[in-house]
Amino acid sequence: MAKTKSAFFCRSCGFESPKWIGKCPGCNQWNTFTEEIKSTQSVNAWKKSTRKIIEPTPIHEITPADQEKTKLSDSELNLVLGGGLVPGAVVLIGGEPGIGKSTLLLQLALQTSANVLYVSGEESESQIKLRAERIGIQNPNCNILTETLLDNILDYLSKQQPDILIVDSIQTLYSDSLDATPGSVSQIRECTGKLLQFAKETQTPVFLIGHITKDGAIAGPKLLEHMVDTVLQFEGDRHHFYRILRTLKNRFGSTHELGIYEMQGSGLIPVKNPSEIWLSQRDEPLSGIAIAGVLEGVRPLLLEVQSLVSTAVYGTPQRSATGFDLRRLNMLLAVLEKRCGFRLGQQDVFVNLAGGLRLEDPALDLPLMAAIMSSYQGMALPSGYVFSGEVGLSGEVRAVQRIEQRISEAEKLGFSDILVSKYNKIQEDPSRKIKVHTFGKVDEVFSWVFG
Repeated sequence: MAKTKSAFFCRSCGFESPKWIGKCPGCNQWNTFTEEIKSTQSVNAWKKSTRKIIEPTPIHEITPADQEKTKLSDSELNLVLGGGLVPGAVVLIGGEPGIGKSTLLLQLALQTSANVLYVSGEESESQIKLRAERIGIQNPNCNILTETLLDNILDYLSKQQPDILIVDSIQTLYSDSLDATPGSVSQIRECTGKLLQFAKETQTPVFLIGHITKDGAIAGPKLLEHMVDTVLQFEGDRHHFYRILRTLKNRFGSTHELGIYEMQGSGLIPVKNPSEIWLSQRDEPLSGIAIAGVLEGVRPLLLEVQSLVSTAVYGTPQRSATGFDLRRLNMLLAVLEKRCGFRLGQQDVFVNLAGGLRLEDPALDLPLMAAIMSSYQGMALPSGYVFSGEVGLSGEVRAVQRIEQRISEAEKLGFSDILVSKYNKIQEDPSRKIKVHTFGKVDEVFSWVFG
């Protein structure tokens, strides 16, 4: 006789409970439990274990394996992966519908010379062929498999093992060992576990495309992100040209990398110099705009910090920040009032990072304060100035890391002056064309800039 077991799973974090409960103990969300079939097996279907006995190995006897990273044709994808693709790595890519996840991985499959298996559970072969013709077919070893049953996919992989496996998407796969529907917590966990086992045993890199919820998080249990090696988030407005590939988790590299693409008719084109796309061309200087020298991962960027300061009309002043931490904005405004003597208590302050970026670099403090003071005074900053520095509560301009890269990026784009902290150790370079100005206090910066 077959015995069916069921359990209740949280749709948000995957917490398992034998009965329905209103509030999840794992993530504290309400009404997220759904009943799913846990397993269907025969009571007498017991088999003697054939697993071999293993023994632990002393750590000093372990020889580290040389995992050479494979360079891909996509320079931006190499950057966010930490320098290349590691054998046996499982990479999860999430993003909004229509943002370009399938296009990115299909052009990766077409531009490489390796044997690639592209498993699609959402599109037919003819739909994928139309996109491939738009991108440009270059890899004859790219094979398309339209299948959603995981057992059939694993049977094919046991016969013909590819160099790279791409699954679009993990929410469409299901296994016969479970009676739950595709996309449920148990199916996602089961399918990901089997693909993870395949990747580690055969050293085959696996790319998984994941759906996201309306809140922007990857759909399914949080366990899905813990199981994979790398989690990439594809961001950007699908009505605009530029896309941002951000690293959220990476066991083989940094988690602060940023890849930038431009969506064109032939696919996603890597942006070689992203600083130029965030620096607008203006006929005349405008107040409230400062150029910031920031760092995202190992990549230096120059972008516009925009600010608007106006008199509050409705009583309580408004504070709004787009792409910047609102709490840090309030702290910087308090520093301007206490340490510099500017009265901003009755002023509305709006801050925006041009281009739709969201950054947390402390070097944004100084250019943000410069943009606020430029708008408050109604005076435009000199067009050739770049600001880069962290500001403390006592009004001091603190040093930031990798200042030489920021200076080189500003010089490469033709800026004449850069304002940094005097506590940064800057190497003397006679061939440097850009002028480096150092300051210890934020009021010294404003006195020098605004006179």
